[in-house]
Amino acid sequence: MKLLIKPLTPSLIDDFIYYFEKIAFTDNPEWGGCYCYFHHCPGGIQEFEKQTKEENKSAAIESIKTRKLNGFIAYSNGKTVGWCKADLKGNFANLPFKDDENLVENNKIAAVACFLIAPTQRRQGIARKLLQGACSTFNTNGYTIVEGYPRKGKQSDAHSYNGPISLYESEGFTIYKEFENFYVMRKIL
Repeated sequence: MKLLIKPLTPSLIDDFIYYFEKIAFTDNPEWGGCYCYFHHCPGGIQEFEKQTKEENKSAAIESIKTRKLNGFIAYSNGKTVGWCKADLKGNFANLPFKDDENLVENNKIAAVACFLIAPTQRRQGIARKLLQGACSTFNTNGYTIVEGYPRKGKQSDAHSYNGPISLYESEGFTIYKEFENFYVMRKIL
């Protein structure tokens, strides 16, 4: 499968919205209103759960336009087949782990928060290509560290949206910290 990985830009909003509404959650429709806005919702999970799908969609579109919601889209034969929420760590309002290091304030750490692969396209290397594309872009842009947050234990496809530990390990990430339900993995660029 030949993939094209593109950073999300305002010109790709229609592809992003179409993917979230028509492809990404066909096997898990109850999560279809996320639009990856959860990571930016200032009130955390409590506030996010009060919002409607349309409010999340509108907030995501505005955040994309102002370059506060970033990530990477995977295309195969001109069709969107995957999404990776990856961004400057400081742009996230909600991550499972907060640093006390000054690298975040100095814009040196990027974070990979989730992968959404089209249900019919899973287990074909799309998440790997998205992660590679994100790391390459972050390296080119002067970041020093990329973090990921895989959950512990075996997860269903839907609940493995953070990416499995094996994916991160295969791309040179190592465990930085361990918590009860997840790992913080880092790759030095």
